[in-house]
Amino acid sequence: MNKRIIGWAVLLMVISCMVAGQTALAQSNPPCARASATAFVNWPQFHSDPCHTGYNPNEFLLSAGTVGSLVLDWKYTTSDVIFASPAVANGVVYIPGDRSDRHLYALNASTGALLWKYLDESGGVSTSPAVANGVVYVASYDNLYALNAATGEFLWRYTTGGGVSSAPTVVNGVVYVGFDNSHLYALNAATGALLWDSQVGYAVSSSPAVANGLVYVGSGDHKLYALNALTGVVVWSYTAGSIIPSPAAVVDGVVYFGCWDYNVYALNASTGALLWKYATEANEVSTPAVANGVVYVVSNDVQYNDNLYALNATTGALLWGSRGWGWSDPAVANGVVYAPWGINLYAFDAGTGAILWQSQSTPGGFESPVVANGVVYVGSYDNNLYAFHLPGH
Repeated sequence: MNKRIIGWAVLLMVISCMVAGQTALAQSNPPCARASATAFVNWPQFHSDPCHTGYNPNEFLLSAGTVGSLVLDWKYTTSDVIFASPAVANGVVYIPGDRSDRHLYALNASTGALLWKYLDESGGVSTSPAVANGVVYVASYDNLYALNAATGEFLWRYTTGGGVSSAPTVVNGVVYVGFDNSHLYALNAATGALLWDSQVGYAVSSSPAVANGLVYVGSGDHKLYALNALTGVVVWSYTAGSIIPSPAAVVDGVVYFGCWDYNVYALNASTGALLWKYATEANEVSTPAVANGVVYVVSNDVQYNDNLYALNATTGALLWGSRGWGWSDPAVANGVVYAPWGINLYAFDAGTGAILWQSQSTPGGFESPVVANGVVYVGSYDNNLYAFHLPGH
């Protein structure tokens, strides 16, 4: 065969493979685990990533050996309780001020200095923001907003007509968010154009998790749903014994979630088949954090039967437990589990459950912590965002 013809044939094969690869990438999000990095390490959306692992694999400064030296670096005061977990991206912390405050704040991650704030006049910002490609997304009342992450400039808004308590999830140029009108929405992240919406039972209060071409979301009809990420078609649903399943975490083909029925569930991510469930001592069970073959989850009830559990991710067997008082989604980084207990934030050894550090008391309890670049950020019921760091760093 002519060498020129062979050359063109090879070139066409290469182009064909490149196009096929791009198409495959557009249809399924890349792995949620991130490679090691020396620049800013981000925690850009609720529970760290689109899979909601609650895990930062790139934290190396804070460890079981150093976390005991954590001290308060700075705090920033808003005018209302901070119920949401912050997002950290490219040296900026984004945090909402909740209903009466009605602002989204952008703070310098190193100093806590205010960079900008955005006033929402529709009813207040109360969910964790998500940051992607220079845009910050935040849900408020019956709106989803997109703002310029550097300046706070308004970009677009999508209005549904139903309240929202679901943090948005952003992946592959799509924003997924649930609203109290029982719908899950998929929007073009650049324009806000509706791609699809799907009715899933009752109010959708849990933040969607996205992995391997599926979106996983809990609904008020006792079910966890898995929907096709491109079309919104329901692939499977699993009925649990609770009106409100917590946001799910998806790792290695398994969906982990807690319910208000005292149980932690593990399901096959493709089929929804039950793999195992673990009965806790309290009805409200948090979003699990999953790292290195272990599932960490907090349970809580009004009688203060509260525990932090470490479960074998494959079998559901209890590895260790720690009793305290608190309600929040735990975070994991470099062998340390961070979870609020009462009016303190605690750090536990991820392997043994031993307490490595606790913060000083504040006037109110803490919300879900975020760990990035050697700093632990956590919102509080006393209207403050706290940043803890190691002295000298």
